[in-house]
Amino acid sequence: MLQQSSPLLPALAPESIADWARSELAQAIKRSAPLLVPVEALEQLHWKDLSRAPILVQVDEPTYDQAIDLLNAGATALVVPATSPVLDELEESVRASRIVVTVTEDRAAPSHKDTAGVLVRCAGTPNAASAQRFLDAMQTKVCGKPVYLQSSAPVSLDEVKAVHASGATLVVPTTQLSLDGSKLDYVDALLCALVSDREDGLFPTVVVAEPLSTSLGLVYSSAESIRASLTTGSAHYQSRKRGLWHKGATSGATQNVVRVVLDCDEDAIEFQVEQHAGEQAVGFCHLTDRASCFGSLRGLAKLEQTLRARKASAPPNSYTARLFNDAGLLGAKIREEAQELVDAQDPAHVAFEAADLLYFALAKCIQSGVGLADIEHSLDTKSMKVTRRKGDAKPAYAAAPTPAPAAAPKAPAPVDPAAPIRLPVYRLSETSPAQQVELLKRPGIRTNEVLERVRPILSAVRSRGDAALQEYTAKLDRVELASNVRLPPFQTDADRAAMDPAVREAIDVAYGNILRFHQAQGHVAPEVAPPADAASAQWVPHAGLREVMEVETMPGVVCTRFPRAIERVGIYVPGGSAVLPSTALMLGVPAQVAGCKTIVLATPPRADGSIAPEVLYVADKVNVSCIVCAGGAQAVAAMAYGTESVPKVDKIAGPGNQYVTAAKMLVQNEVDAQVSIDMPAGPSEVLVVADDQAEPAFVASDLLSQAEHGPDSQVVLVGIALSAERLAAIEEAVDAQARALPRVDVVRQAIDKSVTVLVASRGEAMQWSNRYAPEHLILHTADPEALVPLVENAGSVFVGAWSPESCGDYASGTNHTLPTYGYARQYSGVSTSTFQKHITAQRLDAPGLRKLGPHVVALAECEGLEAHANAVRVRLQHLAKQPAP
Repeated sequence: MLQQSSPLLPALAPESIADWARSELAQAIKRSAPLLVPVEALEQLHWKDLSRAPILVQVDEPTYDQAIDLLNAGATALVVPATSPVLDELEESVRASRIVVTVTEDRAAPSHKDTAGVLVRCAGTPNAASAQRFLDAMQTKVCGKPVYLQSSAPVSLDEVKAVHASGATLVVPTTQLSLDGSKLDYVDALLCALVSDREDGLFPTVVVAEPLSTSLGLVYSSAESIRASLTTGSAHYQSRKRGLWHKGATSGATQNVVRVVLDCDEDAIEFQVEQHAGEQAVGFCHLTDRASCFGSLRGLAKLEQTLRARKASAPPNSYTARLFNDAGLLGAKIREEAQELVDAQDPAHVAFEAADLLYFALAKCIQSGVGLADIEHSLDTKSMKVTRRKGDAKPAYAAAPTPAPAAAPKAPAPVDPAAPIRLPVYRLSETSPAQQVELLKRPGIRTNEVLERVRPILSAVRSRGDAALQEYTAKLDRVELASNVRLPPFQTDADRAAMDPAVREAIDVAYGNILRFHQAQGHVAPEVAPPADAASAQWVPHAGLREVMEVETMPGVVCTRFPRAIERVGIYVPGGSAVLPSTALMLGVPAQVAGCKTIVLATPPRADGSIAPEVLYVADKVNVSCIVCAGGAQAVAAMAYGTESVPKVDKIAGPGNQYVTAAKMLVQNEVDAQVSIDMPAGPSEVLVVADDQAEPAFVASDLLSQAEHGPDSQVVLVGIALSAERLAAIEEAVDAQARALPRVDVVRQAIDKSVTVLVASRGEAMQWSNRYAPEHLILHTADPEALVPLVENAGSVFVGAWSPESCGDYASGTNHTLPTYGYARQYSGVSTSTFQKHITAQRLDAPGLRKLGPHVVALAECEGLEAHANAVRVRLQHLAKQPAP
């Protein structure tokens, strides 16, 4: 909760922010007081510049998503107008702890139950009288909720004292503050309320180590020593015997000042420090072997000290040295202790196993250069996260109570390598409706968790462009690039030499087939095509009448529909360790056929920063404008928003992992992004319909071709009146072929989430298929063509034993970017039209308007839209003055 903590609230002025952030004044404020920052300044002042400092972000017109993003990014509180609609959208607990409202001094004071504080804008010089009714409403003297007073008038030290004495806090622009006395002295203002009950005027000071707030000692401070600490960042205290005391100047056990905090009575101080060991002392105490004046460290603080010492001095080849140098050993110990903690039952055993796990977990941290202070900071950051609204109705209007959260998943059971790889079998006639619903479900995707991880990535790339893109490429793709963008021509001589000629020929064949199929998609039926000499036949310059549809809906009324390419499109090609030229073809060819002027291809780079030469070859063939060497949400963000080097696109297409999908879905819902997507996507899937004539080896191979995609892929076999012998033959083929695959472990996980459904008839099989709505539907039956008219929901259909799904994935000509996870009910796969929009036109002649016009007037008048009616009426009146033809 936000608390009244200092006599003044510095407010960052927007000018010269970057220079100001590096100034001594900025560092002094960061170590001792909250800072009020306008939201527009955050684009220049990165969050890392504000690390661990209380930040109040002022936003005049916040949206809900912006408010949540800022709070999740680490803002202590948001300062928003009391009339902002976002207050009604945020949860009550968030408003009461993280939202400060702004009002003018003539307005009613908000309740302390509704907000974390109030900022009062005063017309003149703020004074105690201005604050009193707001202090009463906020119950500042009881609960500490702050009342800030702000005006445009210059502020004096006496005014800071007077307002603070009343219980309120003055907002002071940083442009009015200094450390050299040229303006209002910041340290004088900070300490103006500090009092001492000692004859020597010193202030008792508690010194604590930043991790765990471990008490190191009790010392004394003066205004001089506090000033030195804040301006230098190195701890200074006031010795009662020696005067100003720079801690560690002799022993080497110096302290970095993290934060200086005044206590609630303003007669004592806490110094939060990062303690260093020196050559003559291990810590704060003058006794050289004690880290604290109150004795040795204990618990986690002691463990961290011990592990650091062991890492530095462990004998070669000792167990301790192996623990820090052998990542495999340390990882195995962490997993072992985690499982033992899971299995522990009684309290003593739980505590014992938890201690062991903490030991090895902290060893991992020390090995990686991470300490308890870093862990605490991460925990503090997580505690600042707020829950997004679910979109549910308020309790008074809810139709039913919210269901209880699902139980935590159990740890997976060990896998027996000898166990058969077999799909669970269900007979449809013996399953209840509830069981059928469960069988239709896909493996779960942690949608909310993924969305929350993706939002800050999108926000960072949107605000910081190429810099954020490069940071996330280094962090997530694990490649540091001087630039994330490559321009054509993409293939170098080395790339061409690296390509297998057989692969080049295969790409050329696939390209030709895909090109022909997607070019044909624009053709319209002859009966609705315009005459060759009609003006509308030329409305699609690159294709002519083939793509123009024209219908005379009534005499003299001609309606036309014609396509236009989406000007700028982005295509996402998964990559990294994988080589997927097929996806580049499936996305690039239809964009090329559609006539898109700008095609941006995003794909994750390989470990050495390069892109697979096969993908580069395709990029050249389909006339890609530039390649973004990045993957994941950061690549989607770069294309959706644009950066200094990445062109902004109007539509993004292509498959990807759950983070890519989440990013696509988020950006398409942002009004300002102005970007659409092809479709949502999930793990790959196939449904195979097989009867007793199906070849078991073919059926098994088709099931496994999708199961190898990933552990969340799902394959479904729908058996039509299968004999026990035929089912057993298919199961044996699945097991034998799976064990021969290099990704057998992945296949086994996918098969465990898959199912065989046995039905009695072809009609039942197609009903089940339509309910499932598969990405890929394969028909292994007698007379498979007769089943195609029964298909209602599917991404792509593979008809007959000689039509393996792999052909559609690579080279038959159809597109392999298809709707998954049941979205085949409402989405189509990628096609030429994915990269087009269609525009309609209408032409009426005078006789046509005479016939249609009265009906339009009647409908417009019915809807009360008089101007609509009048636009027709004035023309009819004009025609009435002319003789009828």
